Amino acid sequence: MTIAPSRSPAPSGATWQRADWASSFRNVGTELADVAVTASRGTIPAELCGSLYRNGPGRLERGGQWVHHPFDGDGMITALRFEGGEARLSNRFVRTEGWQAEESAGRFVYRGVFGTQKPGGALANAFDLRLKNIANTHVVRLGDQLLALWEAAEPHALDPNSLETRGLSRLDGVLKPGEAFSAHPRFDPGHRGAPRMVTFGVKSGPRSTIRLMEFATADDPAAGVQAGQLLAERHDTMAGFAFLHDFAITPNWAVFLQNAMAFNPLPYVLGQKGAAQCLASKPGEIGRFFLVPRPGSAAAERHAKPLEVPAPEGFVFHHLNAFEDEATGELVLDSIFYADFPSIGPGDDFRSVDFEAIPEGQLKRCRIDLERAATDPAGAVSSDWLEQRCCEFATVHPARQGREARFAWMAVTEQERGNAPLQAIEKLDLSSGERRVWCAGARSFVSEPVMVPRAVTGSEAASGPEDDGWLLCVVWNGARCASDLVILNAHDLSEQAVLELPLAIPHGLHGSWVAA
Repeated sequence: MTIAPSRSPAPSGATWQRADWASSFRNVGTELADVAVTASRGTIPAELCGSLYRNGPGRLERGGQWVHHPFDGDGMITALRFEGGEARLSNRFVRTEGWQAEESAGRFVYRGVFGTQKPGGALANAFDLRLKNIANTHVVRLGDQLLALWEAAEPHALDPNSLETRGLSRLDGVLKPGEAFSAHPRFDPGHRGAPRMVTFGVKSGPRSTIRLMEFATADDPAAGVQAGQLLAERHDTMAGFAFLHDFAITPNWAVFLQNAMAFNPLPYVLGQKGAAQCLASKPGEIGRFFLVPRPGSAAAERHAKPLEVPAPEGFVFHHLNAFEDEATGELVLDSIFYADFPSIGPGDDFRSVDFEAIPEGQLKRCRIDLERAATDPAGAVSSDWLEQRCCEFATVHPARQGREARFAWMAVTEQERGNAPLQAIEKLDLSSGERRVWCAGARSFVSEPVMVPRAVTGSEAASGPEDDGWLLCVVWNGARCASDLVILNAHDLSEQAVLELPLAIPHGLHGSWVAA
């Protein structure tokens, strides 16, 4: 293993301090607008030109009551804009209906999906089945609007520059009121011509329905297409309850992993638990791969229905990437597997979570023989570990989305085995297995790294080396109780710049890069 220079290396066997990790969980009390931020160390690359958008929970307490789980916190968008070696920072809460109602009341008036209850106990919460769209999971650009995503309902549209909330977006009538819209779109770089945003929505039940949707990401006047226009869709059903947080794409397939989960709604209906707390793994059962032919693809011409294949044992939130191996005829999917569904029970405090009692995420490669999948599904899958160090938030070069990639970047633990907070960034060579690790330091905690290729800082498609570019990562700095933005060289993980932000951003979720 090659270790890149650390910010402040922890000695062998050193442990993180819970107080540093937990200090991130706070309410954000300010909204900044276009504030200049300078590098406290290093230099911002002059070629870095565009905006890093990040979404995550920013409101975690109301009226003296804390959320039961951070994922119930109201969404806050942070934008860092880069041009000419300079950076400017803005942040703004998404003005959802629920955020406005609770700001006015000064207390929680909605139940949270992950267990946050309204004041008043079970009686006050029983039979209140309203979902509060908190818009806190991801943020992406589509056409002239920024979309704040939360997978159980419609996105909220924002102004890309001011971050002002424009309101719920049903994407010109594509979505029905309250229709689920994934917080994990995949951006097809142009497998069949023009680039697309591919995404999905799920309606779960005894039989679940997946709606696959593909949108134009750029105007094409010759074809009469506008950015944000729905280009293709299909609906498919699967047996059983579907808990689908993420998926992957190839030129021919949309790849889902249906975890073996059961949902008992009774405690939720009776006001005893949040909806997500009513999920549980099915003992002794395994999940299934659900391979949906993308509309207009060669796979759609061969297969009218999705292919269903048994998956390895375990639970998956996030996938790294998928590709079609033409040499073997296999579909290859790289995913972060947990031994079981990690959750926080009704009596647990998320700030005191026992990391050692929660299974760690580890990167596994699954190979699905597409010919056997249609005739002998039980024998169609083989798998191998790619990384057994605890990891999350893995990504590849944007131009390799749906194609075989050589490199992956991910957030990992400082320790090589077992579960702990994420305190390092790893670059993994998927061909050779070589690893390179940058450690944030004993008092710092990393979030999702966003890979920005050098050739994609303008409007041209990526054409240079796959690891030529930068990683942008928001890091919680426990020493100063605020957040840093760290810019790493994607090739060797050397620090390019550290920006000490005048903002305390709680541990969050997903972000995206939009080139200028």
